[in-house]
Amino acid sequence: MKVAVFSTRSYDRDSFTQRNRGRHELVFFEPRLAAETASLAQGFDCVCAFVNDELNEEVLKQLHHGGTRLIALRSAGFNHVQLDVAERLGMTVVRVPAYSPNAIAEHTVGLILSLNRKIHRAYGRVREANFSLDGLLGFDLVGKTVGVVGIGRIGIIVVNIMKGFGCRVLAYDVQPSEEALETGAEFTDLDTLFRQSDIITLHCPLTPESHYLIDEDAITKMKTGVMLINTGRGAIIDTRAVINGLKQGKIGHLGLDVYEEEADLFFEDLSEQVIHDDVFARLLTFPNVLITGHQAFFTEQALTQIADITLENIRQFESGERCENEVTTAKVVSRLPKEDAVDA
Repeated sequence: MKVAVFSTRSYDRDSFTQRNRGRHELVFFEPRLAAETASLAQGFDCVCAFVNDELNEEVLKQLHHGGTRLIALRSAGFNHVQLDVAERLGMTVVRVPAYSPNAIAEHTVGLILSLNRKIHRAYGRVREANFSLDGLLGFDLVGKTVGVVGIGRIGIIVVNIMKGFGCRVLAYDVQPSEEALETGAEFTDLDTLFRQSDIITLHCPLTPESHYLIDEDAITKMKTGVMLINTGRGAIIDTRAVINGLKQGKIGHLGLDVYEEEADLFFEDLSEQVIHDDVFARLLTFPNVLITGHQAFFTEQALTQIADITLENIRQFESGERCENEVTTAKVVSRLPKEDAVDA
């Protein structure tokens, strides 16, 4: 099958080329998929898209007109796809539901440890021969209460890791699975989780219900000095509300691997340019904020799994087989609450 792969970097080309072994005709495009770039996919049976590619009605209609029948997402999240439009056009959408939940869970804990013990700040100091400990005071994790919002594959691993540190773990999920219930976490409502947690980490999918789940009202309920971590989807957090929480001291630490307006920032080298996003620039001024650029998924194992599963999804579609990883509006309604919107 002829596949147009958008938003590609060298590591995407390497992993897909290595795992493809000549099965499909892969053509790699660096630009993000959008209305302005959709014409590049003219004549391609399949478009392979990533998390910040646009798959709205305008783009899908252009792709359909150009002959595209399959949208192969190399991500778990699919909130950037207008599924109803794709279905109306007769286009199939497939995804990679899980490739390395450990990678995202471990990155989450890395953010927690780095923020707590100020490792990122200490690194900069020592390189300048500043060995002062002032401002680097942290706290023992043992005995702290960690609130995990969204107990899918990633959330379960985070629960187990934090319990290993000796933390009390509170959990919230719209529809927890049996495996989630067996972690030993204390399931509770969101208000209780917000009020009692010293650390809150977000692993729920982005849906209309979870959009801006963390807003002014939610932050008001949290402990003063709470640590907030988001490696899920950027728009789960109202960034302006979080900035107010930081300014007021309500939020003591903030760790982000995703950002609601990341599409024009992340995965690009902008080191020689001025960042015009004033909200993001404001976040960078806080010493108690640690941001990574949608990096949580980025391990060797994850890249291999993404390539393997994506290529297998394409093969199954081409051969007319039923694909377990197909995404439909019906599946979203029945299954979405149980699944993670992983950060890639």
